[in-house]
Amino acid sequence: MNYTTKNQDVIKSPSSIPAFLSLFTSRGTLICCALPALLVSIGAGAVMAGIIETVPQITWLGKNKTWVFLFAGLMIASSGYMQWKLRNAPCPADPIKALACTKTRRISWIVWWTSVVAFLVGGFFAFFAQYLFFN
Repeated sequence: MNYTTKNQDVIKSPSSIPAFLSLFTSRGTLICCALPALLVSIGAGAVMAGIIETVPQITWLGKNKTWVFLFAGLMIASSGYMQWKLRNAPCPADPIKALACTKTRRISWIVWWTSVVAFLVGGFFAFFAQYLFFN
């Protein structure tokens, strides 16, 4: 989305909010599935019990992991689509603003790829690790 002024010299860059939303949702997949598996595998089951005692809502994420992963996957996919669609959007003509624009785009891609990795790690522990390690 390009917004210009009367002078046509200032163009706002796309926001990095979608990338951070995808990171937030992918962290939910880690909390529901990877964190409990990690704590139990290193012998810290009591720590996991303490976490569940302190934050009992964490069990909801585990019980509804399919919905958590569907929502996180949709957020990551839509964020990646928006970033890909706007990858060639123009940055401002001002050199300082142009540098900020390109830096923001780079950070958005780093955040997005971090989200993808977190989603894949959480998905592995939620759906596949039980067949490999606990069989």
